[in-house]
Amino acid sequence: MQTVVVRDERRQPPSLQPVITARQVVRRYGEGDTAVAALRGVSLDIARGKLTAVMGPSGSGKSTLLNLIAGLDRPTSGTVTVGGAVVSAMSAAELATWRARNVGFVFQQFNLLPVLTAYQNVELPLLLTRLSKKERDERVRIALGVVGLDDRLRHYPRQLSGGQEQRVAIARAIVADPTLVLLDEPTGQLDAKSSQEVLALLSRLNEEFGKTIIIVTHDPQAAARARRQLHLEKGTFVEQATAGAPA
Repeated sequence: MQTVVVRDERRQPPSLQPVITARQVVRRYGEGDTAVAALRGVSLDIARGKLTAVMGPSGSGKSTLLNLIAGLDRPTSGTVTVGGAVVSAMSAAELATWRARNVGFVFQQFNLLPVLTAYQNVELPLLLTRLSKKERDERVRIALGVVGLDDRLRHYPRQLSGGQEQRVAIARAIVADPTLVLLDEPTGQLDAKSSQEVLALLSRLNEEFGKTIIIVTHDPQAAARARRQLHLEKGTFVEQATAGAPA
């Protein structure tokens, strides 16, 4: 069991203090002799405004870790804290409210509603807020503009390429200006050209807009875009590689 902690928070300036802190997180599925440990006591800190890639073979615990950070799942033991909020201790109702404000999640399968236009899909998270129709419209148009699809507002998913669908999903994830943008295999369903376009977009969101982004991926090219790479195997961190400045 290996503990990965980037650096002592007390010695960091505020901009580098961890926005995500996990401590001795265990996640088991099932009970007794049939229980399967997806995570085996992992710990990590992720600083605000960083692009991090989580890599590892299938079944290594990558998606489980992402789901725990997003509050979509709960640890069997240990704590997950995001932006000072102890996510692992929240009730279901508290988690729903917290996720709406703090997490933008992008799934491998896009999860766009086929009966809604790109505009309507991106607007969905804002319908749960108190924003006026005018404010929602402004945010949706800005988000679709950022991902380069301001000319596809009225297109339905079936009228878009795979890469364009993924960019709509990313626009939906960022439209509420969340603390975190989490992506599970964002290039898994895309061809090489679309993959590069999506990865360039993620780099831009990180570098120009300061978004804290975590990518779960098997794709070395996707991981290469990250400032920091974490490697999971059998539920523990086995290697940590850093590219460029410290994470």
